[in-house]
Amino acid sequence: MASLPHSKTVTYEEWLRMPEVKNEEVVNGEIRTMPAPNLDHTDIVQNLYDLIRPQLNKREVTVYNSPFDLIIRRAPLTARQPDLAVFQASTIVKRDGRMHSAPQLVVEVRSPANTRRERAEKLADYARLGVPEVWAFSPGDRTVEVLYLEDGQYRRQPLPADGILRPKLFPNVEVQVSEIWPD
Repeated sequence: MASLPHSKTVTYEEWLRMPEVKNEEVVNGEIRTMPAPNLDHTDIVQNLYDLIRPQLNKREVTVYNSPFDLIIRRAPLTARQPDLAVFQASTIVKRDGRMHSAPQLVVEVRSPANTRRERAEKLADYARLGVPEVWAFSPGDRTVEVLYLEDGQYRRQPLPADGILRPKLFPNVEVQVSEIWPD
């Protein structure tokens, strides 16, 4: 874990002065260091990027994969590192080398170490920021949850029978779920 200035929590300004560290999130001012993802996790994120990116106009849409900091709020500081995020270029707000605007789609690949509480916290943060759609992949059982933000809460949507994911705000994008999983 990175060393903190004087207390158990860090402010946005203190955090900006700290050395950059990969694989860490800040939740309510507390720095949480995460282990590097395993290769299946990395392959899923890379496969999704490779499938989504070519279907989008680079001038209109930006796709980021981790690590990058998505600021949920500055006080108390909460910064997440989604595995993959898709932004309409016109909505992007960058400040201090961090992203300060909601993506239109977030992808998370769950790790065996993720607790139910951690997953719920992360989804609550994305909801607070106004992320309209989240895809959550579970490599162990090769499942995906599609979640849409409705009235401030995520509602699970059934996976389409044809196994093709279509982001709500990017209707020309199609991702065959079977192509996501590593060999």
